[in-house]
Amino acid sequence: MIYFDYTATTPVNEEVLASYIQTTKTYWGNPSSLHKFGVKADNLLNLARKQMCELIDADNHDVIFTASATEASNLAIKGVAHRYQERGKHLITTIVEHPSVYNTFLSLEKAGFDVTFLDVDKSGRVNIEDLKKAIRKDTILVSMMYVNNEIGTIMPVYEVGEILKDYYKIVFHVDIVQAIGKIPVSLSKMHADLASISAHKIYGLKGSGALFVRRGVELEPQTLGGSQEYNLRAGTVDVPSAVAFAKAMRLILTDLDKNYEYVKMLNEKMRTILSAYDQFVINSPAEQCSPYIINFSLRGIKGETFVHALEKNEIYVSTKSACSSKNNKASRVLLAIGRDQELASNEIRISLSHLTTLEELDIFNKVLRRVIQELT
Repeated sequence: MIYFDYTATTPVNEEVLASYIQTTKTYWGNPSSLHKFGVKADNLLNLARKQMCELIDADNHDVIFTASATEASNLAIKGVAHRYQERGKHLITTIVEHPSVYNTFLSLEKAGFDVTFLDVDKSGRVNIEDLKKAIRKDTILVSMMYVNNEIGTIMPVYEVGEILKDYYKIVFHVDIVQAIGKIPVSLSKMHADLASISAHKIYGLKGSGALFVRRGVELEPQTLGGSQEYNLRAGTVDVPSAVAFAKAMRLILTDLDKNYEYVKMLNEKMRTILSAYDQFVINSPAEQCSPYIINFSLRGIKGETFVHALEKNEIYVSTKSACSSKNNKASRVLLAIGRDQELASNEIRISLSHLTTLEELDIFNKVLRRVIQELT
């Protein structure tokens, strides 16, 4: 099997799994309990929070554990909108956000909030001047992804943070799901008030997400019940998953630079392979782009047909975001960067990893040649 869909999910690191199992067996007490067994679990939980904050330079933040990055982003966006709506009801995001963010803003728009969806250039990046022009007296939130999950474009979030730090009424939320473990992340330098993250994208467990919240930022809870997670997310906290999450972060960040250079080399080789075919149009920009993602469109071939042709050879790739792959509509992201309907409807996303080998690329190259001959 050759797996080229690491942006959708990753295999669980054995050390992460071992950490989860050990904690589940040993520290299964409720962290909200007052007795010693509960206190031990709570201490582990808080240690996981502390470690996660240290790993991405978030010393002035707390960590709210959630069931997914989708939930984390919903809590961030809806939590800010509902908590600060008396200050204003204007929200800013981009047209190319992940569905968990984009659709949340659409729901708020229906609820009476005024949402500005910033356009992007042909590489998928936001123009800083457009952001400056969009800011109003009643703006209370700006939400932007760091790395685009479809085409890999790196957004200018540090520049955005520098601008927004002078607007004390505006909360800045960043989706760092596809950035963490791949490129450097510093919430402090980013001036990010809120940041969403997912464990299963970094060789951790599914069903495990987190929201980093800068101290002083208030959110309206979206799940009501007990007082867990700083009164922001009711329900007993999954301590083993939190411990495993922190472990996954530590492990993936250990060789960040080394892995980046290796995957960059793989990316260049993959681009060379794809560039040999007239049927392919590469959508991922050459600059300011994560090397972990290569997105291209097909001319004269259906994306789904292409995916299944590779699948027969046990090569697994994706059509656009995994969260939207069963939706046959044209890609909102590709339409935003100027692709026509055919290209936007027939995209393929290859996502690489430090686990990807050169041999896998060689096999892919040979299979690809045969598949293209069969389909054209």
